[in-house]
Order: sequence, then C-alpha cells, then structure tokens
Amino acid sequence: MNKPLRRIAIFCGLLVLTLLIRDNWLQYVQADTLKDDPKNRRVTIARYSTPRGDIIVDGNPITGSTETSTSGLNDLKYKRTYKDGPMWSPVTGYASQAFGANQLESIEDGILTGNDDRLFFRNTLDMITGKPKQGGNVVTTLSGAAQKAAYSGLKAQGGKGAVVALEPTTGKILALASYPSYDPSSFAGNSTSTDSEAWKKLQKKYNPADPMLNRALRETYPPGSTFKVVTAAAALENGLYTAADDKTKSPLPWTMPGTTQELKNEGNLPCKDATMREALRVSCNTVFGKIGADLGNDKMLAEAKKFGFDTEQFTPVRSSASVFSENMDQSQTALSSIGQFNTAATPLQMAMVASAVANDGKLMKPYMVDKLQSSNLDTIAQTDPEQLSQPLSSDNAQILQSMMETVVKDGTGQNAQIGGGVTVGGKTGTAQHGVANSKNPYAWFISYAKLSDGSSPVAVAVVIEDENANRDDISGGGLAAPIAKSVMEAVINAKQ
Repeated sequence: MNKPLRRIAIFCGLLVLTLLIRDNWLQYVQADTLKDDPKNRRVTIARYSTPRGDIIVDGNPITGSTETSTSGLNDLKYKRTYKDGPMWSPVTGYASQAFGANQLESIEDGILTGNDDRLFFRNTLDMITGKPKQGGNVVTTLSGAAQKAAYSGLKAQGGKGAVVALEPTTGKILALASYPSYDPSSFAGNSTSTDSEAWKKLQKKYNPADPMLNRALRETYPPGSTFKVVTAAAALENGLYTAADDKTKSPLPWTMPGTTQELKNEGNLPCKDATMREALRVSCNTVFGKIGADLGNDKMLAEAKKFGFDTEQFTPVRSSASVFSENMDQSQTALSSIGQFNTAATPLQMAMVASAVANDGKLMKPYMVDKLQSSNLDTIAQTDPEQLSQPLSSDNAQILQSMMETVVKDGTGQNAQIGGGVTVGGKTGTAQHGVANSKNPYAWFISYAKLSDGSSPVAVAVVIEDENANRDDISGGGLAAPIAKSVMEAVINAKQ
C-alpha cells in the first residue's frame, strides 16, 4: 500500500473509532442525562402514550386515565384523571402533561408508567404475548373513611388546616388531609388555555389561600399546648417527676429565669404546685414551662428529637422537619416547652407524638405506601413496619396515657369523647400567632383512641387556622377536637 492510501486508511479508521466512542458515550455515559433532559420530548410522549397505573385506596383506584385528542400540537395520548381530587391531592399529588408531577405521582412514576426496572420481567412477557405495555399500581395505607371524615371536617370548618391520622402499632398513615385543596384533574392535560389558566389560579401569588400547599406535611406551626405532652414525657424520662399524681414544685406566679417576666396561664387555673395530671388537664403554662426550665435545653432537645423533631420524615413524600431549638437559655426553653418561642411542628409530627404515647412508648416510622404492584397485581415491593425510636418507656407511656385520658374525660378535650367502650386520650392546644399574639391563634388537638381490649387503632393530629373566626371562639377543644373525634370514629367503625 502506498503512503497516501495508508494515510487515508488511518484517517478513516480514526473517524470510525471516534464515531464508536461518541456512540458509546451517548448510550452509556450520557443516557440518563439525555433521558431526563426536559427538552427530550420523546420521554414525555412515551410517558403519556399508555394509561398510567393507579393509586389504590381500600382496594379501589382513586386515579384513572382518559384518552385525549392528539390533533394539532398535542401529541400526548392519555392524561390523568382523579376521583375526589381535592380530597386526595395531599396523597396523590398531580401528574400533568404540561406541568410535570409531584408527590406519589412523581416518586412512583416508574411503577405507574411501567418503566421501573422491577417491571422488566412483566414487560418482557407482555411484549412476547403482544400485550401493550401497562403501568403498575401503588397501593396506599390510607383509609377512605378516615380521609373523608378528615377532609369533610376541615371543609366544614371553612378556614385552613390539616389532619393526619396514624396507626400507632405500624406507622401506617390512615388519613392525610389539607384544606383548602385543589383538583389535580383541572390541569392534568396540555391545553394552552384551560390547563394553564387553572394552574395559574392555584399559584400562591394569585391565590393567597395557597391551595397547593400540603399543610399536613410541609407547613410547620407553633404546636402550643399540645407540645406539653413532649414536656411531660421529658419530665418522666429524666426522673424529674415519677408519677402523674405527685405534686410538682410550681409556684404561682412564676417568673422565668433570668427575666422579670411572669409566665401567664390562660385564666384563673389551679396551677400552684399542681400534679402533672391536673396541669395537663387544665393546661398550666407555669407548670410545664418550669419543667422545661428545670430540665434545661439539652434534655428537652434530646426528648424532642426522640419524637422526630429536627429531622425530615419521608413517607415516602417528604415532610418538613419540625423544630425544637438548641442553645436556648432557661426562659427560652420554658417558652419552647409549652410550644411557643421557636418550637414549630407539622401535623404529621404531632400525630407521631400521640402515636408513640398510644403505642406504649414506641414510635413507628410513618408511611403511606403499603405495596407496589405490577399490572397483573403481583407484589413487587412491600413496606414493612419499622420502629423509628423509643421516646419513653412503656411504664412512662402508660402514665402519660392516663394523664391524656383525664384531659378528655374531665378536662379541655371533652369534645373528643367516644362512647361504646372506647377510651380517648388527648391534648388541646391554642397556639399564639403573629407579633405579640396579634393574629388569630392556631387551634390544635392531638389524640388517640383505645378499644376495650386495650389496642389503639388510631392516633390523630388536627390543626385549624381561621383568620376570620371570632378570636374568643378559637380553641383546640372547640374547633379541632370534634374533627379528631370523627376521624377516630371512622377508623374504628371501618374495622368493625
């Protein structure tokens, strides 16, 4: 071979090698990046070329798919539909041809579209038999009855708020409601006018009620007196007090350490040297504020963290971290120990507090996905209950149960009483809001129900924020407790 031909051959060989390297780089190194590139419309077309699998509650789908017109600029064949969309949107999230997806619709997108690697065998069989590709299902832990009771209660109240219900022994989420809410069906398509207008109306800058905010998981509120349950647990766990009916060392009035400011109670309450049971029953700020100051920031923080504070939770939808601060002085710790100052909690967090007490001190990890299924209903993944922590001993949990049950029997939580041999334990809260408590307070109630056999099928947290209510009418026992009662009753009745 002469020299010019040899040079040409080498050059062509280098070109072929370059093409091979480039091809392999695209297929193996950049494949995921290109697949997820928002400009790659083939992925979106494929995602909506077949009906999505369903999200399941009580064995029935709360989602669906409908065929859309593919004329004009729309080349996406199917769009998502929702049953009782506003009630379930805090659970499902949305899947929109125009605006993407969030929450379960996003987290479990691979299962719902049929693209998850765990569906490879199923997809291969379907391809061999000529069946079209199908998405799998996401089976939730939710109770339809509990969710309806929660959402209906919030809607009837008319303000803003959220409800979370848990099964204490497993951590299963039974209800997850937020109000006001939105219908994901309203913008599930790709219309340049209808869907865009619906989306725009839901955005916070156009709608101050912020209906797309998942208040059950993403909003933190001062928990007010419901946090006194955590403070009581800290007192028992650290041996400051050892029984519900021992008198506390609680002067009245009580001036917070390092200040000249007296910590006030709401009204003329019998709080001087009150027992913890009596202090929880009538909700004494002085007793629990002094407990927090006596224990100190480090011990209070350690106990709060055992209940889940200062840590994000994944259900698998992310829940914001609740807050109990560190490096506080005694007076700041006192205020934080009655659920004020910097203390802030999601409704999920406060349901976890009630759940741990009900479950004899064991806190189970909250979760809302029971299992994932292939299109032929084979289970491809199952969630097993997992203990998250042990905030208090079984003995101390039972002491705290007796205190919370007194609150409902004879105290501020009587609106949550359930007959028929059901015992309810609870704690009310009316949390200050705004500079110098200038805005309407938040109404809280946390509770659990205990059946005659001693089992506890449900724990609940409810928070209500009503800017238009008469300030004097706002209380945890008046606004939130009746909703918690209806949710607990729904769970109990569904099990019978």
